[in-house]
Amino acid sequence: MRSTTRAEQADQRRAELLEATRKVVLERGLAHTRIADIAKSINVSGGLIHYHFATKDELITAMIRATLDIESARLKEIIEGPGPAVRRLDRVLRYYIPESHDDQSWLLWIDAWNAGLREPAVNAIMLELEEAWLDALARVLAAGAASGEFTCDDPAGAAERIDAMLDGLIIRYTLHPDVLDRARLLTHARTAAAREAGIPVEAFAEDGEPG
Repeated sequence: MRSTTRAEQADQRRAELLEATRKVVLERGLAHTRIADIAKSINVSGGLIHYHFATKDELITAMIRATLDIESARLKEIIEGPGPAVRRLDRVLRYYIPESHDDQSWLLWIDAWNAGLREPAVNAIMLELEEAWLDALARVLAAGAASGEFTCDDPAGAAERIDAMLDGLIIRYTLHPDVLDRARLLTHARTAAAREAGIPVEAFAEDGEPG
């Protein structure tokens, strides 16, 4: 049995620290998270954390980057997956919409958007997330138009309009779940996407995948 190398051990430790950071941030928020809080959560010293990450900002940025990479990879799988364009478009919508009002990914992204107003590094990562999502939407819309499934002359513009509407509704859903539930949010998303794709909204239900 091959023993792990020092580099592999370091990578494993960094991954553990990033996951611990994510959990603490979700509990305390980006602005109120300290290195000491993260160290305490996994019973390590602050010195160990600083050995792998020179500053708190570097650690936070690395954590957000790691989360972005995971979500971008999942989006790529969805848009390159099997099935007609309407099915892949619906998968993208359902992936983007939070499972619940306290969905961890969305709580993190909303917090990071706020932090990005003051932290250029965080702002840059959030822009990458936005671009990945817009690209996924635009690629599915373009593929559907190319195959004749959709009537969409401007996939990039359509993606921006869907994105802007969803961001606003998702923030409302996250903050006020008693006002807007997930089923209604998904209905709004499908209605907007159907309009942009030039298809009846019933096409999503006819494809056979539940919300």
